[in-house]
Amino acid sequence: MKLFIDTADVAQIREASSWGIVDGVTTNPTHVAKTGRKPAEVYREICDLVDGPISLETISLKADEIVAEGRKLAAIHKNVVVKVPIVREGLKAVKVFAAEGIRTNVTVTFSPLQAMLAAKCGATYISPFVGRLDAVGHDGMEVVRQIREIYDNYDFETQILTAAVRHPQHVLQAALAGSDCCTMAYEVLEQLYNHPLTDQGVELFLKDWSKVPKDA
Repeated sequence: MKLFIDTADVAQIREASSWGIVDGVTTNPTHVAKTGRKPAEVYREICDLVDGPISLETISLKADEIVAEGRKLAAIHKNVVVKVPIVREGLKAVKVFAAEGIRTNVTVTFSPLQAMLAAKCGATYISPFVGRLDAVGHDGMEVVRQIREIYDNYDFETQILTAAVRHPQHVLQAALAGSDCCTMAYEVLEQLYNHPLTDQGVELFLKDWSKVPKDA
């Protein structure tokens, strides 16, 4: 499963990239707004840091406007994936992008039927928002499992990009469900390394090693 970092914070992306586990980046208007910088500057810097899919989101709501905006985003760098909301106009734009060879990430997805429609339109990635579903009493990971089954049933090539991940258990369940990718905040990515028994083990080894006679 590919691991993406979900942020527009260049410092976080640079640090996480140094760990050797980051396969791509997803951004959204909220993340970009938090930087206080011009979007184009942020996007170019991110593309210079990570050699993998970089999802940049459109904000238009009409198909022709989404297409125009998406073409400009795609021209920034070969790794750009145009992020499009799963609304009717958005999927019309996805169909155009697919015909032009522009990769897309269909976002704010909350049902397997939405995911099926996106795949039929040629989406490159589908982003089910598992954490937001959990927050309203639904099982977000069950939606991922249902999408996986539908895509496998009909050999859809669209990749599942599990999003709105809130904790490491979401990452684990995404991997077990066969999600192709999983995107998460820097803090969650960092938590994947952590286990108290690992810390205790390292501490014990170092303590014992300190008792070993050293060469003169």
